[in-house]
Amino acid sequence: MAKVNNWQLKREMEYPYEEVKPKKQIAYVFDTNKCIACQTCTVACKTTWTAGKGEETIFFNNVETKPYGGYPQKWDLNTLKELDDQQWDGKGVYKGSTIFENTAPGERVKGWRPPERNYAFPNIGEDEVMGTMEKGAFFNGIHDTWMFYLARICNHCSYPACLAACPRKAIYKRDEDGIVLIDQSRCRGYKECVKACPYKKTFFNMVTRVSEKCIGCYPLIEKGEQPRCVTTCIGKIRMQGFMEDAKEPRKDNPIDMIVRIRKIALPLYSQYGTQPNVYYVPPIHVPFDFLHQMFGPTVEETIRIYKNMKDDKELLAAFMLFGNTNKIIHSYRAEENHAVGFNEIGDEIVRVPYVEPVFKRPHWDEQLQTFHHNTP
Repeated sequence: MAKVNNWQLKREMEYPYEEVKPKKQIAYVFDTNKCIACQTCTVACKTTWTAGKGEETIFFNNVETKPYGGYPQKWDLNTLKELDDQQWDGKGVYKGSTIFENTAPGERVKGWRPPERNYAFPNIGEDEVMGTMEKGAFFNGIHDTWMFYLARICNHCSYPACLAACPRKAIYKRDEDGIVLIDQSRCRGYKECVKACPYKKTFFNMVTRVSEKCIGCYPLIEKGEQPRCVTTCIGKIRMQGFMEDAKEPRKDNPIDMIVRIRKIALPLYSQYGTQPNVYYVPPIHVPFDFLHQMFGPTVEETIRIYKNMKDDKELLAAFMLFGNTNKIIHSYRAEENHAVGFNEIGDEIVRVPYVEPVFKRPHWDEQLQTFHHNTP
C-alpha cells in the first residue's frame, strides 16, 4: 500500500497505487436545499446513457429521499458498517480507518456487494418523512419532522475504490480532467468494482456481462459544456467545473471558492477515504447528529455561512451562476450588480443580476387601446 494525502481527512492514508494528480479535476456542487426531486436529471441521464438492454435498473444519476431512501436499497447503511470507529478530532482530522485501511489479507478494499433485489426499488422511501406528525401540526408553525432529497452521481473520486479493486486494471482516471472510466474491452465482469465502490455507482450489466458507470458526459466536457444532469436541472441546484486539485485554490474559480475557500459545500461520507469530487451544501433543516455522519464535523459552520450568504458578495456571485449557462465556467467575477462567468480562454459566457429585473406594464395601453394584466 502506498501513502497518499487526503485533504478531506486532513491526513495521509493507505491506497493501493501511488498518488497521481490529473491536470485538472472535474468537480460538482449540489445544493440540497433547492432540490425538489423532480427527477428531471434522472430522466435526462437515463434517456441519454442507459436506455439499452440490460440497463433497465442502471441509474447513473438518481435522487433519493433521506433518511429512508437509497438506491440500491440501504447502500449507505451497509457500506458504513465496513468502517471501524468513525471519529474526528477537534481539528477536523479523521481518526478512524478508511475502506483502504485495515483490510483483510488479500483484500485491497473493504466492500459490500448488494444483492440483485436491492436494485429493484429505485423509489423506495420517496417523500417519507422522519417520524410521524401530529394532526394539524403543519398549521402550527415550524415542526421537527423532516426529510430531504439527495441527488447522487459518480463522485469521480481522487482515490477511486472501483479502480483500486479491479484485478484487470480496466478502470482508469483520465489525466486531462480526472473523470473515472471503465475500459469495457478489458472488463471481465468480476464485479469487484461493484463491491468496492462505497457509493454503489458502478453497475453490472447482466446482458453485456461487463460493468458500467457514469462517464461524466465527457463528450460534452470536451466541447466545454456541462453534463446533462447539470444543464437539465429545473431547480438550478447544480454546477460543474474543475478544481485546482494539485494547486492552491483560486478565488476566481467558483468551484474553488465554494468548496476550498468558503468551505460551504462538503463531500458525502468523506470517511470512506476516496476523496469524492461531488460536494453538497447540507440541508439547513435537518438535525446536526444526522448530518455529522454524512458530511463531517464542520456542518454547523457550513450551514451558518450558507444562511448569511447575502453578506458575502463573492460567494453569492458564485451561487448566482448555478443553472444559468450550459457552458463550463472556469472563472468568474463579482461585479456591483452582476455575477459574471468566463470560459477557459477568458471570454464572458454568462452575466446574471443579483436582483431579477421586474417590468410592469401600464394597465391601459394607449397605443394599442387595450388593457394589460400584470401577473406575479
